[in-house]
Formats: sequence, structure tokens, C-alpha cells
Amino acid sequence: MKNKILAPSILTADFSNLAQQIRCVELGGADWIHCDIMDGQFVPNITFGPIVLKAIRKSTKLPLDAHLMIKTPDNLLEEFINAGADYITIHQEEVVHLHRTLTRIKELGAKAGVAVNPATPVSSLKEVLPIVDMILVMSVNPGFGGQKFIEGSLNKIIELDKLRTDSNYKYLIQVDGGIDLNNVKTVLEAGCNSFVIGNSIFKNDNITASTVEFKNLLS
Repeated sequence: MKNKILAPSILTADFSNLAQQIRCVELGGADWIHCDIMDGQFVPNITFGPIVLKAIRKSTKLPLDAHLMIKTPDNLLEEFINAGADYITIHQEEVVHLHRTLTRIKELGAKAGVAVNPATPVSSLKEVLPIVDMILVMSVNPGFGGQKFIEGSLNKIIELDKLRTDSNYKYLIQVDGGIDLNNVKTVLEAGCNSFVIGNSIFKNDNITASTVEFKNLLS
């Protein structure tokens, strides 16, 4: 697949100046805005919910990519989609019936994604690969920004890319965690389509220039 999507993660952005920081990545050529939703239960940290996502929606026309790191995500699917999420990614560990949840997301009008944690095998997703819109390979353990890329994640990307090619599946492969200027090309070559990048963009003095640099590497 030719899609090369740069999805800056606002997890490490300056929330006191969020609209302007989103504007900076827009100017740098960002394709999506990645929103990490954490509830302090599925993962240790707490970030924000549908109300803040709705405010983010007002500040950008880019697709909003909502990664739900929360308990019982089924209870909040409609709220996040109504708030403006274009993509909803859930963790299979927190849903009882994965196929049903993914189908529900699509029925509500969003694209459906499922995340693969570092300790979760790709084989656990076999039955939903024909219907899912995106697989998110977690290249760090979920819950914190600024972690180091787990090298074994490359094998999962390669495996998912091969499965997609062999069966003509249409899902995107997204990778989240520890992507920087030193490894982004390796992740690209493994088969990634959507690159979630936080610290390496938002912790730089010039956010727009950092975004441009990654965008150029993906072109």
C-alpha cells in the first residue's frame, strides 16, 4: 500500500497552547492528529475524554485518530465518534466480542482499528483481519510517552504486511511508540503506513520544521 500517513500524537504537546501546536504540525504537512485517550485504569495515566476531543475537532480539519486506552470502550464509542473521531482504535483485551465492537464502530460512521500490545501475538487478530480498517502495532507498552522503541515490533509489522499482501486485505498498519529520525525509515521499510510520532515532533523547538523533516523522510 502506498499510504504514508504522518499522525503526530498530541500526548506530549503543550495543552495550554494546543490549538497553535496542532496548527504547527498542520503547516508541516501532518496528515492526521493522533489522540491518546487514557483513563487511569487500563493504563496508569489519565489524559482526556470526548469533551476535549470535541474541542480539538473545532481546531482542525485533519482526521482525528482516537486511540482508546480505556476500560470497557464499548460504553463510549458513540460519544467519541459524535465528538469528531474519524478513526477509533480499541484494545482487544478490553472488549468481550472484538468482531462486534469493530462492526459497531463502522456502523457509527468511523473507521475501526485494533491495537496489538508488545506481548500480544498477531495471530490473535486472524479472524478480524478481513473487516478491520487499521492495525495499530504498539512498539512500546501503552500508557506513557517518550519510551524506547521495542525492536521486536518490526517482526509484527512485517508479519502483518505479508498477511495483508497474501490475502489482499485493506487494513492500514499503524505504529506507535519510540519512532524517531533514526528508525523511521526502518519502520517504513517493514510495511508501516501510519506513523504516530509524539516526542520527536512536539519536544522540538520548531514543531513545524520537525514535522516537515519526518514528512520528507516518508515521501
